[in-house]
Amino acid sequence: MNTTIKMLAIATVTLLPIAASPVAIAANSFAQTTVAQSVNLRDTLIIPGERVGPVTRNTTRRDLTRLFGESRLRDKTISGAEGIGQFAATEVNLGRERSFTVVWSNSARTQVGNVRNLGTAWKTREGIGVGTSLAELRRILGEFQIYGLAWDYGGTVVFEGTRLARYQGGLTLVLDAAPDAARRFPNNYQAVSGDRLFSSNNPNWQRLGVRVAAMTVNLAPDQGI
Repeated sequence: MNTTIKMLAIATVTLLPIAASPVAIAANSFAQTTVAQSVNLRDTLIIPGERVGPVTRNTTRRDLTRLFGESRLRDKTISGAEGIGQFAATEVNLGRERSFTVVWSNSARTQVGNVRNLGTAWKTREGIGVGTSLAELRRILGEFQIYGLAWDYGGTVVFEGTRLARYQGGLTLVLDAAPDAARRFPNNYQAVSGDRLFSSNNPNWQRLGVRVAAMTVNLAPDQGI
């Protein structure tokens, strides 16, 4: 397994006065929670390796409740890269465009490994997000390498040697063809499929309607999640 594939597999209070009445405390707490949620729901900036909106490596499950409300959270367990291992995860349901899933690097859910299943509202400073076209990625990155379609790491972007080489290990982008591309253009689809690298300027991509289908922000890149 080469270095790039290994990196892919490693692929995110305030104190109140004692004299305050119970009603005042409750109202104050509610107001603080409402403000925090309102602010953070608008923060959809991704900084690879650092944060996804308000979520950082040190965010805990309790923090998610404070930020987004318990009713928006759902705990689950997922398999690791290549089906190896089981990891705690928490889905944050903020609607189709803003939802995401936190994968924890420990069972206590006190340290974030990565953030994935990101909705279309989440973008890097450069404007990269789910739905970004191959043409737009080429404009942002320059020419780059893509793993062929239709296998475990199919469509994964290699940042090494691009204008955003610093994102290697901190951000995983997976491209995919349009849903009907394999049927409509089978020769082009097969020409860029399989366990090998293809240039982003390969002409066979042009008919396939290739876009970013998924992204994972790695906040603890030393963890194999």
